[in-house]
Amino acid sequence: MNCYECNQLDRATDAVAVCNVCGAAVCAEHVHTEPVQMRGPAQPGKVIHSRPARRLTCPVCRTAEKAT
Repeated sequence: MNCYECNQLDRATDAVAVCNVCGAAVCAEHVHTEPVQMRGPAQPGKVIHSRPARRLTCPVCRTAEKAT
């Protein structure tokens, strides 16, 4: 699969990720990675722990999210 952003620039670059928001394939140059905290489900007698995770987005979705 090729990067959607590169395709718009008439380039063919292999995609390395899929945008978490829109599902577009993106290459290493265009992917934006940010850390997020995932929370485990609460169960009686257990403490909720945060788990580190990552969220991958394309440039368009990243810009749209930061504009709000």
